[in-house]
Formats: sequence, structure tokens, C-alpha cells
Amino acid sequence: MDRSISVRTPESIRFSYDLAGLGSRFLAVVLDLVIQVAVVAGIFWGLELIAAHAPRPDPHADRLTTSIATAIVILIVFAVFFGYFVVFEAFWNGQTPGKKALGIRVVRDGGYPLDLGSSLIRNLIRVGEATLGFYAISAIATLVSPENKRLGDLAAGTIVVRDGDVVRARDFADADHPAAGFSMLSAEERALVARFCARRDGMASQYRERMASQIANMLRPRLSRDLQVLDDDDLLSRLSAS
Repeated sequence: MDRSISVRTPESIRFSYDLAGLGSRFLAVVLDLVIQVAVVAGIFWGLELIAAHAPRPDPHADRLTTSIATAIVILIVFAVFFGYFVVFEAFWNGQTPGKKALGIRVVRDGGYPLDLGSSLIRNLIRVGEATLGFYAISAIATLVSPENKRLGDLAAGTIVVRDGDVVRARDFADADHPAAGFSMLSAEERALVARFCARRDGMASQYRERMASQIANMLRPRLSRDLQVLDDDDLLSRLSAS
């Protein structure tokens, strides 16, 4: 079920997100699962090749060897299936390869970028959700929640949203022109930039810097590289002037 959520900043600037529906989130999980299974299979294949060329252990040490091998297998599986989501979401702007393919990302409540702590919490709970009925509880929670939140989102204070529509670079004659980057944003994001720039001169400096950082970090992943390297205030000024 597709829903949207509106966020109002302390400076009374309002913008909205389209929440990711259950279907797109499930497909993203399936794509990520395929990648994880392939990674685990590759690791085990490599370990088997190593074991095939290793000397045979002492028969009296078989039990210890089996215990160590079992512990290694458990550690590898947990590291891949848990660490995969934590690392990608925390350091890839709230996206895993599956989420990126489906055009969705994780952000904190209020539209703030996902941090490592929130990623750890939501994905630690994911372990239980995946174990109990393969996300059946997650699906129910997502359908019931007004913000499409599974249990991990409720605990971590996160939401999963759709990326704004991106205009392809070849649609612009001059990709370096600020209008090109501005057109990559959704209508709500363009309005947010315009309203911030109109009000920033009246803001206290600490609030202005914090708001500029939050808005710029939200927009950078979908802008051209020449715009991404600008500092927060210059980036928003350039977008507003387009």
C-alpha cells in the first residue's frame, strides 16, 4: 500500500516523502537475499577448495575440528546475512543493492540520513523477523502501520521512502547547468529548497547550518558530481537560482 508522510522542520518548512510499499520492499529483500546466498556459496566453495588441499587432521582431533568448522560456518552466515544490511544501509545512504534497484531507501524519522546506530537496531530486529515466518510479522506490521513501518523501523525510528524521480542526464544539453541538477529533484524537494533559501537570512546561524546540512545531504545522492562537491549553503543557493 503506497502512502506518503509530511515532515515539518523547526523553521516551519514542510516537505513530504512517498513511503515505499510492501511490494517494493519485499522485492528488494528478495534481491538482497539472492546476493547474500551467492556470497555465502562463494565463500564456502573457497573454503572447500582450501580444505581439499589441507593435510588430514589427527582422528583424535576430529571432534574439535568439527566444532571449530561449525562455529566458522555460523559466524560467516551471520556476518553476511546481518552485516550486509548494516554496512550497506549505514554507508550507502540508506540503500542496499536491492533497495537501490527498486528505487527506495531508509531514512530516520523526520527525513534525517540513516546513521550506524539506527541501522544496527533495525537490522538486529530483522534477524528475529526473518527467523519467525520469513518476514510474515514484518508484513503484518507494515500493513497496519500508518507509516509502513516493520518492527525494526519502529524500534530504530526509521522509515523506508521512495527516491524522487530522476531525469536522465542525456535529457539535458548542458549537464553542468544548475537547472539540470534542480530538475532531478521532485516537486516537494524543489519547493523545500526554494523555501529554505527564502527564509535562511532570518534564521539563527546554528539552525541555518543544521537545516542546510540536512537538506543538502538528502539531495546530494541524486545530483550530478559537480553539484555534489559544493558545500551545503552553496549547493542550495545554486539549486535555488536555477
